[in-house]
Amino acid sequence: MFDEILAPLKSARRVLVASHVRPDADALGSTLAAALWLRGLGKEVVTWNEDGMPEKFRYLPGHEGITAPPEIPEKFDVFLALDTSVKNRLGSVVNAIAPGALWINIDHHVSNECYGDINHVDPTSPATGQILYEFFRAIGVEISHPMADNLFAAISTDTGSFQYQGTDSRTFEAGAGLIAAGVDVATLSRAMYENQPRRRFELLRFALNRTEFHCADRIATFSLTMEDAGRLGVLPEDNEGIIDQVRSIEGVQAAIFFEELPEGRVRVSARSKNPALDVCKICQIFKGGGHRLAAGARISGSLAQVREEFLKVVSDEILKRD
Repeated sequence: MFDEILAPLKSARRVLVASHVRPDADALGSTLAAALWLRGLGKEVVTWNEDGMPEKFRYLPGHEGITAPPEIPEKFDVFLALDTSVKNRLGSVVNAIAPGALWINIDHHVSNECYGDINHVDPTSPATGQILYEFFRAIGVEISHPMADNLFAAISTDTGSFQYQGTDSRTFEAGAGLIAAGVDVATLSRAMYENQPRRRFELLRFALNRTEFHCADRIATFSLTMEDAGRLGVLPEDNEGIIDQVRSIEGVQAAIFFEELPEGRVRVSARSKNPALDVCKICQIFKGGGHRLAAGARISGSLAQVREEFLKVVSDEILKRD
């Protein structure tokens, strides 16, 4: 399967690399690592994300190359979509690609819809960064220090510092290989985990104070209205990881974050620490997706309405097992 991916990339002249809206370090680190490799092959490479490059990820080598897509579509020989399970999660990137490009879809989400002309989806991998590491190793690429930093950040963050389900010997082998390629674990980890802006701390304090419990304390939720987000001065990127603080509470099986969005929509992030509680299947009911223990959806409706409907489905799933 890697040969099927490699051939069109080697023959392409102009390549676009992009990932999902509201990107995390796996999406951006994978994008940047792939772009660095392709530029080393002499390709003309463009890197886009609907949200551009969020401030919190500017420790990633090559971050300055990621921009928001233009309004006028551009032509590419190949479009490499990374860490994106469904086409619409690419956001405005889709409309900025002129017809004629070959789409290659590389991802690790079990809910991936295989929207590419070529699809490589490996749900056994805990991060797209790990798939790329294995791809580079399989085709004999020497991973540069900047590529290694991007891939290590991708893998470390998507595995919760190598602790989430799906982390296995392959993951630690990838980590070891990237360290051998130049990653300074302590320095990179400080940038990833110990450099949060004050506004994110204020959001964490707000979230913990507003956390509510349901279903005999087995579900914990918190909500963020647009008014509260404006008052706190937070950016969308500041939300990442806060739900994991709520999931860590003893006895909680599922943590859910409800974020009010413009145009009558709500972003739902769901986390489970009970393998029998598949939040991906629940999110798919609402046209979302992700992983068994970490998934999300964007749902039309008021914050109160979406919260009530989603909570009922999660509660019913838990009560089935009583």
